Amino acid sequence: MTDAGLVLKAEIFATHKHLGQKRKDAQESPYIAHPLALARVLTEVGAITDAATLCAALLHDTLEDTETTAQELSDAFGVEITGIVIEVSDDKNLDKALRKKLQIEHAAHISNKAKLVKLADKICNLRDIAACPPVDWSIERKQAYFDWAKAVIDQLRGVNPALEASFDAAFSARPYQHGDSELFLTDVNTTVELILAGPTDAVRQLA
Repeated sequence: MTDAGLVLKAEIFATHKHLGQKRKDAQESPYIAHPLALARVLTEVGAITDAATLCAALLHDTLEDTETTAQELSDAFGVEITGIVIEVSDDKNLDKALRKKLQIEHAAHISNKAKLVKLADKICNLRDIAACPPVDWSIERKQAYFDWAKAVIDQLRGVNPALEASFDAAFSARPYQHGDSELFLTDVNTTVELILAGPTDAVRQLA
């Protein structure tokens, strides 16, 4: 199968697996728009042409958010692509706060292809939260997500300068309450410290 054929296969597979799922925005956008956005960011911003990376981006939420198994992915797409998807997938059996802490701790140690997918994922999530956030998120929750995402990405810098610059641009849209800009760095550091300290009621409120 050609690289183009493999990427198309991954797109069709992801579309089928996410069928009926919605994003949390007010418009309830089809979920498949998210993995498609990752693939677009990787190609248009990161100049990524590697088929395994693009396929993993399209498939990155199938293990976490659908009934897809690792064996099913391996049978359809092979060991490399499945491995990348596993690297960027959280273990849903763990507490949410612990999952977020582990993302920060593991980010520096995943493969370069997984780092690219992780970068694209966080870019797209920040863009979405800034432009069309989940309807029930307070400004504090949005700020906490931005801060956590930056803590993750700061652990994997050096893999693709263009994507990292795009992340920084997306992060610049971090929401502020009136008059709190001078507290920005303190807020970021406090959020990261809470996450790394371990599960707490406050950290469990993060997305």
